[in-house]
Amino acid sequence: MIVALGGIAFGMYKYQKDKIEKQGKDILTTIAIVTSNLKSRKIFVAVFITYGIFFSLVSGTLVYQPEINFVTHYGATIPSGFIAPCCDGPGYMPKIIVYLTEHVGLQIIPINFVLQIVVSYLVAINASIAISAYTLSKKGRSISSVGAVTGLFIACPTCAGTFLSIFIGTASGIGLSILLTQLQTLFIALSIPVLILTPYIMAKKLQNSDGSCKINFKS
Repeated sequence: MIVALGGIAFGMYKYQKDKIEKQGKDILTTIAIVTSNLKSRKIFVAVFITYGIFFSLVSGTLVYQPEINFVTHYGATIPSGFIAPCCDGPGYMPKIIVYLTEHVGLQIIPINFVLQIVVSYLVAINASIAISAYTLSKKGRSISSVGAVTGLFIACPTCAGTFLSIFIGTASGIGLSILLTQLQTLFIALSIPVLILTPYIMAKKLQNSDGSCKINFKS
């Protein structure tokens, strides 16, 4: 899986480089140029790392439980790790469990790992384009926010239930959290298309009338 993700990343890099060299006047060339200039690269890296860390926290990949001592409760050796090959649904096994300290650990689940990379990448792309688009139109910021906020619910569909429980009562909030957890696939289906579509919408604001990009690649 890691090799496959690496191959996809390398392929996308080569495709982006080819688009920049050909200097076409299509929307994908504009996206490639905007996300390749120095300012956008810095924004991309910062957002990718920040969003990835936040995603790992709310999805349970990075576990911090100050009230539980892993040595006492689970008999863990610090540091240590193991693979749990069974038993769960497709995409949720095997799990890699790592104990870093008495209260900090990692629970790497295949589907969460893939979603973390994909969603963090898409949100970073949205952010880097939105910063450029925002200088030309204030509408770019709100469009990107929709994709980013929706993307959060992929990692933590129960967050909505926890949030709503403050207003509608704990019992109802717990019930809603369970329902939202079961609808995780729906959140994925809704958020990823939004995160893919918004760069196209925002990149339109960065094109000249002839289709060329307003942003200089080297700027």
